[in-house]
Amino acid sequence: MAQNSTVFKAHLQIADMDRHYYADHTITLALHPSETEERMMLRLLAFALFASERLEFTKGLCVDDEPDLWLKNYSGEIELWVDLGLPSDKRVRKACNRSKQVKLVCYGSDHAVNPWLQSIQTERKRQTNLEIIRIPVEQSSELARLAERSMHLQINIQDGQVWISSAHNAVMLEPWIVE
Repeated sequence: MAQNSTVFKAHLQIADMDRHYYADHTITLALHPSETEERMMLRLLAFALFASERLEFTKGLCVDDEPDLWLKNYSGEIELWVDLGLPSDKRVRKACNRSKQVKLVCYGSDHAVNPWLQSIQTERKRQTNLEIIRIPVEQSSELARLAERSMHLQINIQDGQVWISSAHNAVMLEPWIVE
C-alpha cells in the first residue's frame, strides 16, 4: 500500500533587504513519502530566496518535467525554474532551454556535490541563464529542525545571509553562488 504525503502549512513573513521584497505568504506543502524534512525545508528556503506573487510550487517529485518551483508569465512561459538537489546534465539542459532563468539549489556533502559539479561542468559553461546556489550541509540539516506541521517563520535576507526564525528556534544560512 502506498504511503500518503504529509501536509505541512507554513506562514512566511519575508523581508528580503537585498531585493527589496517584503511580503507574507501562506503556503501548504506536501511532504512526499520519499522526501526528507530537510529537503522540504530547502524548498521553503528556495521559495523565500526567489519569492514573488507568482512564484509557485509544482508537483515536483511526482512529475519529471517540472521543477520544484517556477514562475510563469501571464502567457504561460516559464520565467524562472528552480530545482533542488543534484539534477543530471540532461535535466539542467532541458531547464535552461525551457526557461529564461534557472536556479539550482544544491545541498549535501562535498563528496556528493563536488563530483556532481564536475559532471555538469559543460552545461555550466554553455548555459548563460544558469545559476547554482550551494547550501552548506551543516546549515541545511539545521534548517530541518524548524520543520513543524504548522509553521510560522520569519525570514530575513540581507547581504547574502538568511535568518529564519520560528517561535522555538532560529537558523542562519549563508548560501553562496557557485562560480
